[in-house]
Amino acid sequence: MISSFLVLAVGACLSNSLVPEKEKDPNYWRVQAQQTLKNALELQNLNTNVAKNVIMFLGDGMGVSTVTAARILKGQLHHRPGEETRLEMDHFPFVALSKTYNTNAQVPDSAGTATAYLCGVKANEGTVGVSAATERSQCNTTQGNEVTSILRWAKDAGKSVGVVTTTRVNHATPSATYAHSADRDWYSDNEMPPEALSQGCKDIAYQLMHNIKDIEVIMGGGRKYMFPKNKTDVEYEMDDKARGTRLDGLNLIDIWKSFKPRHKHAHYIWNRTELLALDPRAVDYLLGDCLSLPKKGYLVWRGMKGRGTYGSSPPLSSLEGFVLMSLGGRIDHGHHEGKAKQALHEAVEMDQAIGLAGTMTSLEDTLTVVTADHSHVFTFGGYTPRGNSIFGLAPMLSDTDKKPFTSILYGNGPGYKVVGGERENVSMVDYAHNNYQAQSAVPLRHETHGGEDVAVFAKGPMAHLLHGVHEQNYIPHVMAYAACIGANRDHCAPDSSASGPSPGPLLLLLALLPMSTLF
Repeated sequence: MISSFLVLAVGACLSNSLVPEKEKDPNYWRVQAQQTLKNALELQNLNTNVAKNVIMFLGDGMGVSTVTAARILKGQLHHRPGEETRLEMDHFPFVALSKTYNTNAQVPDSAGTATAYLCGVKANEGTVGVSAATERSQCNTTQGNEVTSILRWAKDAGKSVGVVTTTRVNHATPSATYAHSADRDWYSDNEMPPEALSQGCKDIAYQLMHNIKDIEVIMGGGRKYMFPKNKTDVEYEMDDKARGTRLDGLNLIDIWKSFKPRHKHAHYIWNRTELLALDPRAVDYLLGDCLSLPKKGYLVWRGMKGRGTYGSSPPLSSLEGFVLMSLGGRIDHGHHEGKAKQALHEAVEMDQAIGLAGTMTSLEDTLTVVTADHSHVFTFGGYTPRGNSIFGLAPMLSDTDKKPFTSILYGNGPGYKVVGGERENVSMVDYAHNNYQAQSAVPLRHETHGGEDVAVFAKGPMAHLLHGVHEQNYIPHVMAYAACIGANRDHCAPDSSASGPSPGPLLLLLALLPMSTLF
């Protein structure tokens, strides 16, 4: 067996050979730094316009280590070393850190954090759209403790709103935009205890259709929670787990349609053909429940399909602007399963959508915020040389068990394996496989969240207000202040709204999402 010292020496030689020729010149770094300094000095001219539009991109579980690894992957997908690459969010001029803890949890969950960054108050783990006075699973603690989200504030101000997610639409994160629930798992009344039903609490899918009846764009998965129990799914006819779940016998799709004015055009779609056939100019409301996985209700993995193709449309005037919440939820799912390759490809695809949004909107009137709800116990290290595959091996052996290890590791999760009483030798497995579960230190069926701060990237009107280290619930207050909606409106002149056309949320949505995101 080659000694770890020899492997390390070989790695050092490879590292030196990968240094781009231009980077050997000190002047390269000096010029780069001077340009960065010039750009930073220009930021003293703050953008204090009113934000006609607000877009939030939420990478579920996208901690700082995930951002860094996704940056490297993005570069390597373009046949570069990767470390020097810039994600779209890296171009944002303002960056802050967000403290993610829940009111009762040091390491948070997606429900309590969503309540913070969407509703402006911190909450207990497992609860959505309610204050910390609500205890998880206790329906009788809900009434009077409901809190509204920035989507509600935007609607009250006359703006269009949209919710787009790669998870089920009644998952913890998107549900905080419209629901008030003592338990994030109350997807339909079938998942609720009899006590909660008798006390008058409503399931999350029901609240999606009733709490904010005029959301212009709703895109995600989870349609089985909208249909009567045992109703056969339109796509998975032979799978019992895909059948409807509702005990009340309601068809929430029909209810959604019935709420729309007769002179408005409301479309429910569930497949690619229907989406491509849409004329955005003839659509006022869109409910898209696309390709739900029968077991979980989530959208299919798409990162391994290669780069998606984008549908695009010309801009449509929206007099009052819009607020759009876009969730890359399967970053989180990849990490929970210990499948780093899935998680990082998801992050790269979300980055593509962020870039496209930038081409369709203006810094003058659109505030864009990119952040995460929480991190994961995901890391990469091992003194890897420049350009080392982000999914590759460290250039050394363990000095304890004399076995190789991948750069990517998890603190806990399903990748923990012992073979013959020893740590598994990863050189004997396909660690570059799409579904490879990276080794973890502690065995768990599902890897856990991390408790460290996450990054907040911002550009556009009032983006400078996102700086330093903040409590997570500060974020929607900044977005509302910038858009002159919600509680902070004293600084807004009556005629302060940004003028000129902007893409409506439906048109922006159809251009933002790669087709492989939904189908």
